[in-house]
Amino acid sequence: MHCPFCNHPETKVIDSRLAGEGAQVRRRRECLACEDRFTTFESAELWMPRVVKGDGSRVPFDEEKLRRGIQRALEKRPVDTEAVDAALNRIIQGIRDTGEREIPSREIGELVMAELRALDQVAYVRFASVYRSFEDVEAFRREIEALESEPGPEARRHQLTLLPDMENGGKGRRKRK
Repeated sequence: MHCPFCNHPETKVIDSRLAGEGAQVRRRRECLACEDRFTTFESAELWMPRVVKGDGSRVPFDEEKLRRGIQRALEKRPVDTEAVDAALNRIIQGIRDTGEREIPSREIGELVMAELRALDQVAYVRFASVYRSFEDVEAFRREIEALESEPGPEARRHQLTLLPDMENGGKGRRKRK
């Protein structure tokens, strides 16, 4: 790797750690010429399916476009960056898990809505209003009434599980405050 400061072609790795929930490797490097240090991130380049839009056109999957859409819905909402990154990773993994060469944009939108519903109800309604093209106040009212009939994200985090948690030896677990 070339040094970003002096462009010397040789650097050495000083430290390596997992980052991004294990999806990346963070490396601290030092230039052998100028001795400046810098950080690089390494991640696997995985194939993503093409997105089939509503008009039938096909475009490459764009992670940044997905991120911008989610961030726009979450604008000025009290949601941790880590929670947003985890949701984005789950969406991308869900897309990959289909195993298909192409995925309809509708399916991606549904994955995003499910994640936003769990993160923040206001962000969910914002996204749904654009995604589902709400045309009047009644459409908003129906969506909000559907949300009100379910426990919110905060309430769900503090509920006991109904089914055994298989990762916890088959025992339901209580989340503490």
